[in-house]
Amino acid sequence: MTQTETPVPQPDQTPGVPDGDRLDARVLLVAGVVVLGGIMSILDVTVVSVALQTFQQEFDATAAQVAWTMTGYTLALATVIPLTGWAADRFGTKRLYLLAVGLFTAGSVLCAVADSLSMLVTFRVLQGLGGGMLMPLGMTILTREAGPHRVGRVMAIMGIPMLLGPIFGPILGGWLIDIASWHWIFLINLPIGIFAFGYALVVLEKDHVEPSETFDWVGMVLLSPGLALFLYGVSSIPGAKEEHGTPWTAEVVGTMVAGVLLLVAFVPWALRRANIHPLVELRLLKDRTMTVALITMSLFAISFFGASLLFPLYFQQVRGEDALGAGLLLAPQGIGAMLTMPVAGFLVDRIGPGKIVLVGISVITVGMGLFTQIDAETSYAYLLSALFVMGLGMGATMMPIMTAALGTLRDHDIARGSTLLNIQQQVAASIGTALFSVILTDRFLAQPAVEQVRDLNNATGGSDDQSVLAEAATKLGLDPATLPQLFDRAADGMADAFATVFVVATVLVATCLVPAFFLPRRKLDRPVDPAAMAGH
Repeated sequence: MTQTETPVPQPDQTPGVPDGDRLDARVLLVAGVVVLGGIMSILDVTVVSVALQTFQQEFDATAAQVAWTMTGYTLALATVIPLTGWAADRFGTKRLYLLAVGLFTAGSVLCAVADSLSMLVTFRVLQGLGGGMLMPLGMTILTREAGPHRVGRVMAIMGIPMLLGPIFGPILGGWLIDIASWHWIFLINLPIGIFAFGYALVVLEKDHVEPSETFDWVGMVLLSPGLALFLYGVSSIPGAKEEHGTPWTAEVVGTMVAGVLLLVAFVPWALRRANIHPLVELRLLKDRTMTVALITMSLFAISFFGASLLFPLYFQQVRGEDALGAGLLLAPQGIGAMLTMPVAGFLVDRIGPGKIVLVGISVITVGMGLFTQIDAETSYAYLLSALFVMGLGMGATMMPIMTAALGTLRDHDIARGSTLLNIQQQVAASIGTALFSVILTDRFLAQPAVEQVRDLNNATGGSDDQSVLAEAATKLGLDPATLPQLFDRAADGMADAFATVFVVATVLVATCLVPAFFLPRRKLDRPVDPAAMAGH
């Protein structure tokens, strides 16, 4: 049976889902809980990214050492996300959501009072254990609350934190560090976390948990360490390339191979007929729409999220903007996405995701293609217009793909589907980030002027004092009188490197059109659980 849309309750409607197409007050209240949690989790990733240099100075550490404040958080996400589907079924979404908010908030406060780098990394892991559950849980809670006929619009709401985090994170982080100290990038989460906990406690309905499923211990031993090892290896690739000249060091290859072996071993275990409740339900991939959506999202996350790191780097390294300025310059992308996302969500519920995603990816390809023509003096009007165009496409792409992935699942499969989707997105985004970092580093190494300026910056600690620069240049065998020309050549070389990498990004985004062509081009019909029918 399919979901009806008449205002009179029908036997095939999901219990507890309000009638009608509009997002009523109840759904919007729940959406507020979910968006707040998502913003907390995603914002914290990008807020910390602008504080890495501050951590180096504060803890007298190297760039590789402070990078663990990011890597530890990411590995915690990868470890806990696979457990979320089982835990949601076992303990209930409300209890688990409150636990996730509590862990994240407690971890934030502990990060703020850390007095050593090792303590900060440890507490970032605690933060990640809470933050990793917030997005998949939020998807499950909101999709169940709204019902299948409004899943496109609720996915559009879920896209808000995914958009706002990368855009406003650097702005907020830079501002807090400028006016206060690095401690406040974590302390800011305390009042937000307390409010989010109280809000969720009041708004979310009491859990009605069915008899508990058995826990897949073998799956946990294979999947969580496998994901953590693989992502550790992938995230180490750029650093290995820069430090050793090759990404394929023993550490990188060893951890990636170990991770892949564990992941490969997990697949037949999860698909065993006797394995009634696997940690991650790979049998959902029998659903053609789910499989096509996952393939599309994987390619999109690799290309778009990987390339997204290039924009702030271009503004900072080529145009000389600080973290706050670079963050502000990225705002047009968010504005564009916020304009199209609600419209795309409405249309997906009406005509299906296929046509919307094809248009969205095409628009992103055009916007990304504009960046292949940049140089060291490209006008800001051109750059901001290109970002705005990309934002328009982004709003019509990511959340409609997620709608397609979850839109045909039964209620009891949503938690497992959300978990699978979030694992895949985390892995793909990490691969994309490593891929574009390595390509960009290769292009930089091909530019002698860029390498000379890097050596100069390392020798001076980034100082712009002319006497310090002149002294360092002399020691490096450079003529201080030619430094202005050297800096101009380096800027041109870096801009050329970025333009080349954007060519790769444009081609990869365009390849997303192939799987997107097979997404449904009609309204999605999700089957109703027999258990839900029995509730009438």
